[in-house]
Amino acid sequence: MSFKKSIQTLLLGFALCFCLLVGIGQNPIMAVTLAEFGSISQERRQTLPEETLNLESGVDRFLTSMPAGYYTISNVDGLKNLLKNPQTLLVDVREPSEYRSGHIPNAINIPLRTLTQNLDKIAHDRPVVLYCSTSYRSAMGVMTLHLLGYENAQGFPPSFPGWKNAGEAIAKS
Repeated sequence: MSFKKSIQTLLLGFALCFCLLVGIGQNPIMAVTLAEFGSISQERRQTLPEETLNLESGVDRFLTSMPAGYYTISNVDGLKNLLKNPQTLLVDVREPSEYRSGHIPNAINIPLRTLTQNLDKIAHDRPVVLYCSTSYRSAMGVMTLHLLGYENAQGFPPSFPGWKNAGEAIAKS
């Protein structure tokens, strides 16, 4: 498997794990399962190659460096304030059909599955906000961008429904 494919697979795995953990909530059965998985993981550490351990500790540094709020804008007013800055790039990571049916004004559409092919559209030196319809895809996108060195990326967990339910303007294209 190529190095690029390995990185893509790794990023997808982290994103999926993140979404799984977010979706688990307070389910005690899943918490026990995850705790057991963690102890199995520790046993396996002794047999893993050095490259994997280096990658694992790099990922650990990344995850433990996340501030409270996990790079998010938690409400519509927060997003509106950020959008007052004309440098802010708003990215809708939903599929094109979802975007065409309605989106936040001035958002560009980069479907999550094409995010890494469109990095040239995302600047490192200006605020970037990702949103989708439920916050799962935007969370995966934010995590991916941060792993690729985009410290300026944030997600908008209220997502498109939160914007719409607040009675804010909707653009269609």
